[in-house]
Amino acid sequence: MIPRIDHYLKMEIAKNFLLLSGETLQIFAHLVEKQLQDIEKSHLLVATLFLTFLITLFGRFRDARKSITTVVKDKFFKVVRSIPYVQKKIDEEIEKIRVDLSHSIHASDNSGVFCSKLPEMGMKTEQVVEMADLYTKMESPKYLEGRVSGAVFSDESEEEMKVYTEVFKRFAWSNPLWPKLFPGVRKMEAEVIRMCCDLMNGGEEACGTMSTGGSMSIILACLAHRNRAYKRGVTKPEIILPSSAHAAFYKAAELFCMHVVEIPVEKKDHKVDPRKIKKSINKNTAMIVGSTPNFPYGSMDDIETISEIAYKYDVPLHVDACLGGFILPFLNASEYEIPKFDFRLRGVCSMSADTHKYGLTPKGSSVVLYKSKEYLHNQYFCHTDWQGGIYASPTLEGSRAGVNIALCWATMLYHGKSSYEQKARAVVDTTRKIRDGIKNIPELKLQGASDICIVSFTSDKIDIHRFQDMMNRREWQLSALQFPSGVHLMVTLNHTKEGVVDEFLSDCREVVKNIVDNPSKKAEGAAALYGMAQKIPDRSIVREFANAYLDTCYSEPPFVKKTRLE
Repeated sequence: MIPRIDHYLKMEIAKNFLLLSGETLQIFAHLVEKQLQDIEKSHLLVATLFLTFLITLFGRFRDARKSITTVVKDKFFKVVRSIPYVQKKIDEEIEKIRVDLSHSIHASDNSGVFCSKLPEMGMKTEQVVEMADLYTKMESPKYLEGRVSGAVFSDESEEEMKVYTEVFKRFAWSNPLWPKLFPGVRKMEAEVIRMCCDLMNGGEEACGTMSTGGSMSIILACLAHRNRAYKRGVTKPEIILPSSAHAAFYKAAELFCMHVVEIPVEKKDHKVDPRKIKKSINKNTAMIVGSTPNFPYGSMDDIETISEIAYKYDVPLHVDACLGGFILPFLNASEYEIPKFDFRLRGVCSMSADTHKYGLTPKGSSVVLYKSKEYLHNQYFCHTDWQGGIYASPTLEGSRAGVNIALCWATMLYHGKSSYEQKARAVVDTTRKIRDGIKNIPELKLQGASDICIVSFTSDKIDIHRFQDMMNRREWQLSALQFPSGVHLMVTLNHTKEGVVDEFLSDCREVVKNIVDNPSKKAEGAAALYGMAQKIPDRSIVREFANAYLDTCYSEPPFVKKTRLE
């Protein structure tokens, strides 16, 4: 009898609850009606339409790849810029910057020649070589003297150049799109990938492809993980990445309609906090990113901890080793305190590594590697029903320059493990020597570990952009950083040459003293522009600066007497 009584009581409670709820709703509706009866119907209609508009707009914000705050800010500045006076002032400033950029970009062009049309008759071999030599003289040789951050990583030895010349002659026309026509290049790419998988401690299942550079390797990895997410039913894939991750991840997100979940790095060590990554994982997470080391600060993210988080939640972890990929594997891990960062970690599913950086190959080549073909197959493209036949390609490109693959293959065989080990130690030891030297300049403050291949620093006592400008006048080209302001030096083999570090640190000390003694002066040129740009809240204006810079790279020299070659 008890169960039946219990069932009866539950039914009565439910019935009374529904009655009470109905009465409550009636009372609420009556109160609302009473409040609205004094409002004009037209006003009520307008308010309803406006509320509907806001709800719809909010829905659009939720679907956007940008945050609601960013979208609202962009809309606000768009309205402000629509004011004619404001737009006129902005246009005037951009024109000034465009002129400055034009003079800066073309400063070395004293050739007096610009080819704007094909010549009617082809030039003779000697003429073409003569023109090429003329253009070569426009280049600054300072990168071989160790005065440039990154850019050229090899010291261009004579023997190495002999290898490149001979390999180039043999494979200039090769194209891996035709593997049966060019079997040598096909084999070379396969061997490069196997050697790189071995370096990254990949098992027999490890695989990958070559690409034209680090950005393309990153883009391919994002494509693969997005496609994997799609197959799993994810319709709005997300990338979780540190704010220090390479800009190529943002480019990939824009290309592949992925939402970026950016996690600011910690101020104390400029690494991402794994706990924040864990909190950001949801059903839409397609991949997690870590860097070894990151570009702005030269710090290695805690890949071991992040790997375990990724494995637990079955989310692929991509390790961006574009900088460290050809340094870290060649160091004694215990001597240099290098933690695990590669396929030995079970959560690491893909990696990018630049052969054309510390792999010392000519530009441009890189590799993207995967733990298994399960991931790689998501990178492949195949159109089975094309009238031109079944079309399949491993990367975004169809035709590729086989000569880049051949040069990469030749470089790796030429150097071998022992040479890479010696060069990796030289780069890291030089980096740490510069880092320790910067530590001893009180006005400068290190950012990040700066213990692999990048020395990053800032200052809260002097204008760091003025420091960069003055170092540039001494022919030291440092890379500018923002948010916060800073500079860094990416160390190459050219910085390991005798006397370079001592001269660099000496100039740093002299420039700092000069700024301290003359505090009222301001930075000029590109350094001043960079310092100003990060203070502009409307980032669309900064984008126009960037557009002007890129446009200038494709423009004719504005201030030299030109002879058009037609």
